[in-house]
Amino acid sequence: MSGRVADVVDIQVKGTPRVLAGSGLLVGAVMLAALNLRPAVTSAGSVLEEMRDSLGASATWAGALTTLPGLCFAAAGSAAPWIAKRIGISASVAAALVLLTGGLLLRVLDGKLVVLGGTLVATAGIALANVLIPVVVKESFTARIGLITGLYTGALQAGGAFGSAVTPPLDDVLGGWRPGLASWAALSALALVVWLTVARTRPATGHGAGSPETTNRSFLRNRLAWIVTLFFGLQACFAYVVISWLPQVFVDAGVSRSEAGLLLGLISLLGLPVSLVVPAVAARTGNQSWWSLGLGTCGLLGVLGVMIAPGFSPLLWSILLGLGMAVFSLALTTIALRARTGGDTARLSGMAQGIGYLFGAAGPFLFGMLHDLTGGWTVPFVLLLAAVIGQMVFGFLAGRPRYV
Repeated sequence: MSGRVADVVDIQVKGTPRVLAGSGLLVGAVMLAALNLRPAVTSAGSVLEEMRDSLGASATWAGALTTLPGLCFAAAGSAAPWIAKRIGISASVAAALVLLTGGLLLRVLDGKLVVLGGTLVATAGIALANVLIPVVVKESFTARIGLITGLYTGALQAGGAFGSAVTPPLDDVLGGWRPGLASWAALSALALVVWLTVARTRPATGHGAGSPETTNRSFLRNRLAWIVTLFFGLQACFAYVVISWLPQVFVDAGVSRSEAGLLLGLISLLGLPVSLVVPAVAARTGNQSWWSLGLGTCGLLGVLGVMIAPGFSPLLWSILLGLGMAVFSLALTTIALRARTGGDTARLSGMAQGIGYLFGAAGPFLFGMLHDLTGGWTVPFVLLLAAVIGQMVFGFLAGRPRYV
């Protein structure tokens, strides 16, 4: 798969520059695009029961709907190079936003299969942008990778929080889950307009992405590339399990369902300030190992707390888990910092996210399966502890200043 991602470096017609020049307007376009890359997922989750009742859908259908995004994210490593090779990175990001906008509208037009199909289209757009926007950051903001990655990650997390928090009120105001979900297409369309404006008005620069000496490299046998991939994958597994199962664990421990939902929202919000500060600071230090270890320790303590005494201090455990999940911003920063060129960034991003999100999709499934098999939460949490410890080990190794 990473060999195909290498094709992403052939991204413009012969004789033309390859990436947009960094500017304040481009920063805004990247942030607005990032703001749209999670509401498609979290908005549906916030009104899932209403959707099921309206459509007469089964729990299996609901499981398929919530599993599709992770599988689509994993497919990005194959889809991104094929598209970017033919139309360029800027046009590919625009195409991603077109897919996202179209999918958001399509999924509210008909029944169960159309909802699944529209979700598939929307998340395919997200998957494409997930791989390619880090390349834009690497090539256009070489001196400010940590800062821009932090802003980008913060926008991702803010979008996810807004999607889950704002959709239910929109449902009430607009008269149902269909217009509530469709309203997010307006924000996606705005991002598309802004991106196209930047692509037309900004000069292009940079040639690293297409350097002949890097176009045929494969990372499948590259030790550091696998370390970065496992770091990204294990943090994705950790985050997806927490998002999927923590509220139920708290409810079983005696916490009210509404309070459990608020605690999950707090976890998402805690990632914002960390994402704005840590990547920029960590990128300047040269070595990101201790930052990964520190955030990982917070996550480890949070998991131990919920595992041993979930009802003792749910607020404290949630704060620790939120800080631990903020390592996502550092994982994205590491992808850019461990590559010398845009081409290497594209291949590493495709490999890390393409394989890594498979971990994210598998984590909640295995966690729930172990819960069903054992009838308790101890064994599933042992699995989660192993994932967090692995994340800390590979994050420490990935943070060393070297290149794939």
